[in-house]
Amino acid sequence: MPGIRIQYFRGPVWAKTNEQLKKQIVEGNNPITGKPVMQELVEHLTKPLTAEEKRTGELVRDMGPATYTGTPDELQQLFLEKRYTDFMPIILPTEEKVAEMLKETSHQPDEQLGRMNPGSEAGENWTYTVKTAAISAVMAGAKPEYFPVILALGSTSSPALNVSDNGFAAGAVINGNIRDEIGLNYDVGAVGPYAHANTAIGRAWNLLSINGGNCGKVGTTYMGTVGNAQNALALIIAENEEDSPFEPFSVTRGFKKGENIATLLTGWGILSAANWRVNRWGPDMDYPQIIKDIHEQQNPGLFGTFVVLSPPIADFVRDAGFDSVAKLNEWISQPANQPAASAQPPAGARAGGAGAQAGRGGTSGRGGGARGGRGGGFGGFGGGGVTLVVTGASNNNYWMIGGLRPGQSVNIDEWR
Repeated sequence: MPGIRIQYFRGPVWAKTNEQLKKQIVEGNNPITGKPVMQELVEHLTKPLTAEEKRTGELVRDMGPATYTGTPDELQQLFLEKRYTDFMPIILPTEEKVAEMLKETSHQPDEQLGRMNPGSEAGENWTYTVKTAAISAVMAGAKPEYFPVILALGSTSSPALNVSDNGFAAGAVINGNIRDEIGLNYDVGAVGPYAHANTAIGRAWNLLSINGGNCGKVGTTYMGTVGNAQNALALIIAENEEDSPFEPFSVTRGFKKGENIATLLTGWGILSAANWRVNRWGPDMDYPQIIKDIHEQQNPGLFGTFVVLSPPIADFVRDAGFDSVAKLNEWISQPANQPAASAQPPAGARAGGAGAQAGRGGTSGRGGGARGGRGGGFGGFGGGGVTLVVTGASNNNYWMIGGLRPGQSVNIDEWR
């Protein structure tokens, strides 16, 4: 509906008194045209449709030329000016480099990989192919062996850059043997840009969102009021399965241990647990209680609570009587001030969040859902309980927490 009439008014609306709403919005002016809001609103509802507004047909997007020529410096500038990049230098996607990337998948270059919509324009989904993802992977500096992971992320049709004015972050948890095959970091500095695989995969997902899904364009398809530093790279978190006292995150979602699985995340992001008011430091750290207090403080109904524990903190949680994330969730859902040691979930109880096996509601086929996907997409809110992932090193008792909700899980091997 490219010709739909839209009425703009001065925002935001919430947190204003009735008098402020009346003066600033109802009796105010359109910030784009400068005309009175109510006058324009009446005109939009009553004026006859113009010929342009009556026009029907298909809206065809110009893909532009298949190739560009020029010196490396000229091409870097061209990609920057056309906003094909994240404003950082790229590896130029030559035909030879893209062909090398495509060797790592059995899927055809022209196969539709996904259909992405940043949420800015009603009903407008941009489709993209396996080759589009290969181009983005080359631009991000990814090695060819990373490509199946990038395809798995792109197959979900979920953007790494979202139009919301909240400045949402996006990420993914990677489980399975592929972590070591491609060199994903799950030791020192695991949640950070300290390994080529984590960094390049996160950046490739961002670039695919920009060029395949029209995302991340400030003022139209990105409206983060103050932005989010975690948008620079989509978070790629490889779980430290070997040092975790719990079963792998992917297993809690219904997959077998060792399967190569990517699970998408969206929400506010994460930060050091030391920044939360309810956190406590001392000789007797009650980590389950701290997790519960933070969970209750941060409006868990929106994105739930996403906990990233280093292995020693995970051991503390287990030693407090929680040998599974399901048991921790069951206790967290109980009334406040119940001691952790007395938490005994009823037999057969299913906890929320990562403790329960995810539903098998992913759509089949590609271009709207991932093959082999499990769990829901990113539509709507309602995070619920605690999602817990173990990663990082054991050199100190630090951990991270925030609001991220798991979405779809995808089998990476189906994209080899």
